[in-house]
Amino acid sequence: MVILTTIGFVRHGVTAWNKEGRAQGSSDVPLDDEGIEMAERVAERLYKEQWDVIYTSHLIRAKKTAEIIAAKMPDMELIEDARLREISGGLIEGTTEAERIEKWGEDWRQQDMGFETHESIVSRGMESIEDIKNKHAGKRVLVVSHGGLIKRLLQELITDTKYDANLDNTSLTIVELKDDQNSCELFNCTAHLQMSAES
Repeated sequence: MVILTTIGFVRHGVTAWNKEGRAQGSSDVPLDDEGIEMAERVAERLYKEQWDVIYTSHLIRAKKTAEIIAAKMPDMELIEDARLREISGGLIEGTTEAERIEKWGEDWRQQDMGFETHESIVSRGMESIEDIKNKHAGKRVLVVSHGGLIKRLLQELITDTKYDANLDNTSLTIVELKDDQNSCELFNCTAHLQMSAES
């Protein structure tokens, strides 16, 4: 069994909208102070591991997380890829669940909210992963992106297990792309956030 490429998916640090329960989607919301600290924690962890290149969504919350990681590894190339952006939430972006119910009613999920289609999400996301696999065969690649997109990509890449849990901010999920069957070696790991700042 040949490992073609290893992908380390990192979800961005936390934002004010995350804390308020607001749908972010393609809205360009920055990290808050805690989000920056979380990014510094994951950067400290990844710096001690072996990685070859970083890809990031162009949205500022992911890009800033990636830049903080890259700052710890100055020899590493950082590549922006808009295909790694979060799923577009259409009309619900910027709203909380309570606001959605107030505006559209309890059954808002059954209405046309202008969400990005599953086909569009999977098409652009998998196209990016295929390009990464082709350009960086046998390498270890960090992909800094968003919870919704990473979950969809996991469902496409790992077909024998369901990954339904939401991904935590700055969590690390490692997937090995193999010639026969891909495998998930680590899922939603936030051990770096539990460590004391000194360690």
